[in-house]
Amino acid sequence: MEYGGSSVYDHNDFYEQYMARRHREESPNKVIEYPALMSLLGDVTDQTILDLGCGDASLGEALLSKQCKEYVGVDGSQNMVKQAELKLQGTKGSVVHTSLETYSYPAGAFDRVVSQLVLHYIEDLESIVKNVYETLKPGGKFVFSVLHPVMTASFKSMTGKRTDWIVDDYFDTGKRIEPWIGEQVVKYHRTIEDYFLIFQGAGFAIQGLKEGTPQRENFQEEEEFKRRQRIPLFLIISCIK
Repeated sequence: MEYGGSSVYDHNDFYEQYMARRHREESPNKVIEYPALMSLLGDVTDQTILDLGCGDASLGEALLSKQCKEYVGVDGSQNMVKQAELKLQGTKGSVVHTSLETYSYPAGAFDRVVSQLVLHYIEDLESIVKNVYETLKPGGKFVFSVLHPVMTASFKSMTGKRTDWIVDDYFDTGKRIEPWIGEQVVKYHRTIEDYFLIFQGAGFAIQGLKEGTPQRENFQEEEEFKRRQRIPLFLIISCIK
């Protein structure tokens, strides 16, 4: 069975295994993607922030601790929304249970929009990006991360703990089926050029780009640090309206 969008996270066995992997001490999300994303996001003091595909709102918790004015998370998974509501209880944060495709995107409402490792699940990315542009205030910033295109191009290496990576069919963009945590998960491969053109076409000015260069101080083990230097896992881009 193929799972599209956020639906796989409501498969309880998958959800539990994913959460254990996502929150482990040296998860690439923690030691590579998060520091790069936050460096592009910058100071969030007194900012209103929309988080697309917020998951369990771990990012929201961090942003609220950094004194953002208001945080709104959006996620299509019921399991994720339940966890997010628990994290945000008693804070200036809230969560909306809906898909990115059906969220209302109120005009001119947010200073920042952020999205962590979600947009590669979206088939019609152009529509989402246009909605983000409209929901940002003038001068607002959109910062997002996706799986690096060298990762989504081919999943031929997805067997066991990889020691080498196959990059193939890079310019053959579109739907991919990834065997992930025992399920078949639908993702969409785009080139770096594709991402630039989509965001520029919506009116954004590209401000910054990172590929999640590993930093030694974020790793406990030298072996893991060296392994993560071999190939980029993430692409992180910031755009200005």
